[in-house]
Amino acid sequence: MRAIDTNVLVRLATGDNGRQAAAAESFIERGAWASVLTLAETMWVLASVYDLGAAKIAAAVEMLLNHKDITLQDSDVIAAALDLFRTRPALGFSDCLTLELARKAGHLPLGTFDRGLGKVPGAQKL
Repeated sequence: MRAIDTNVLVRLATGDNGRQAAAAESFIERGAWASVLTLAETMWVLASVYDLGAAKIAAAVEMLLNHKDITLQDSDVIAAALDLFRTRPALGFSDCLTLELARKAGHLPLGTFDRGLGKVPGAQKL
């Protein structure tokens, strides 16, 4: 299976450049894989460059999770991170993803200086 990078996911999520969005759709038609790093970078771009709020970030993650042509690495972890993010959007998606990756790997607690994240089960405020 082919892999895709951040800018391809951004085009799929935003469709803001018609030519590139069409090229991205064409490339993934036969299936494409995206890493959790690529997904985290994509959500950062959507939040920081496109200024999307938590609800739109969550919708983008959900769309990518359910996309018929995209396989996301550790989709179970991404789904858990999305659930956490929806209940605590102030944490940011990447922090939710980091915690859920640590949980899946069995490496808890996750040490953090983040006050909000430190209140989540599995994390420890330092």
